[in-house]
Amino acid sequence: MTLIKSISGIRGTIGGKTNDNLTPIDTVKFAAAYGTWLKDYSKKDKLKVVVGRDARLSGEMIQNLVVSTLVGLGIEVIDLDLSTTPTVEIAVPLEKADGGIILTASHNPKQWNALKLLNEKGEFLDAAQGAVILEIAEKEEFDFSEVDDLGSITKNDAYIDIHIDEVLNLSLVDAETIKKAKFKVVVDAVNSTGGIAIPKLLEAFDVEVIKLYCDPTGHFPHNPEPLKEHLGDICDLVVKEKADFGIVVDPDVDRLAFITNDGEMFGEEYTLVACADYVLGKTKGNTVSNLSSSRALRDITEKHGGTYEASAVGEVNVVTKMKENKAIIGGEGNGGIIYPESHYGRDSLVGTALFLMLMAERGGTVRELRDSYPGYFMSKKKIQLTPGLDVDGILTAMADKYKNEDITTIDGVKIDFPENWVHLRKSNTEPIIRIYTEAKSQSEADNLADRIIEEIKAVAGI
Repeated sequence: MTLIKSISGIRGTIGGKTNDNLTPIDTVKFAAAYGTWLKDYSKKDKLKVVVGRDARLSGEMIQNLVVSTLVGLGIEVIDLDLSTTPTVEIAVPLEKADGGIILTASHNPKQWNALKLLNEKGEFLDAAQGAVILEIAEKEEFDFSEVDDLGSITKNDAYIDIHIDEVLNLSLVDAETIKKAKFKVVVDAVNSTGGIAIPKLLEAFDVEVIKLYCDPTGHFPHNPEPLKEHLGDICDLVVKEKADFGIVVDPDVDRLAFITNDGEMFGEEYTLVACADYVLGKTKGNTVSNLSSSRALRDITEKHGGTYEASAVGEVNVVTKMKENKAIIGGEGNGGIIYPESHYGRDSLVGTALFLMLMAERGGTVRELRDSYPGYFMSKKKIQLTPGLDVDGILTAMADKYKNEDITTIDGVKIDFPENWVHLRKSNTEPIIRIYTEAKSQSEADNLADRIIEEIKAVAGI
């Protein structure tokens, strides 16, 4: 059981002891800290905050606690109830709100939940702002409103439809082009809010939708992280239904993965590659992804005459680098698409629409599309952290061991070899060290990861 406070928000497991887990008391404390910070940050007397949640089992409880806390601070709450992370991000500026809170633990299993915090643009807070909120929570420096100054709650369940309309109105999305393709698609939404949003979007394009785990009960039928080992059911169903492809989203719908027509993984890393290929083919520009993402995006960007840059891991870091680089599309290799024409947030609805446009215009099968891209293979492994383990010391030792290679240390340690790379970093969301590798074959990537894990264990004495 764990409570993690990081750049990615406040994340923890439900139940257990205060300060060790995401208990009701911790939830109220961090919601109050955010509301208190927002009052000072906005310099306004009357504030408005948008709140939405995924469908996980603890969602309604956490939602009630957060909303009531904000009301107690005198804040007007726009309650979207069941929603998606990108939907809340879009709603904040449309509502002219001062901030937003998304209640989701993203890809984590059902016992987890989290508060993801947004600014007035509907974008994640930066590290400095997050640090202030943590300090306010630690000191419990809250000043709640008196009875005549309490906030209010306005419920609005229309925002998924509004979000879909926003996607339909994007300049590079043409509904008629997609309708003519007459696609048949299987959707696995892990029984969360993607089961509401993705089928609705597809139906707006006249796509025949086969739903798999699209009932938003919060009972995840498999591990909700969209990795190959968790997705056997949809891979089989795509083949059985003779579908054109499959779509997989995580519980809060900011990670997007595709299944090819022959029931294989398109590759989470290649979600961004394909969407960028389509956008760059229409509009010249630059791209950004994080250090743990595939070299394939760099290759595709340069093929279209653009410039690629890498950021530290974390959506806020990608967005910052995108703004600096004037990137027209970017994101993360975990299937997160950030398309600034829509908003600066990972958005599976936007990614789905761009992918449908690419397939409708290019023709052929999804397998043929995947085979047309540079052939890189990734291994994503991890080492569980134990109390007292000197992670920084381990990473420094690994950097020193490979000091004659191309080393990047803006986020952990990335070692670029001529034919492959490895990225070592402490996770922002779990008590683990992540080991990402990429090579020209899966066996090379796996072997490199295993070798590095053994070297880390030797350095750490474990």
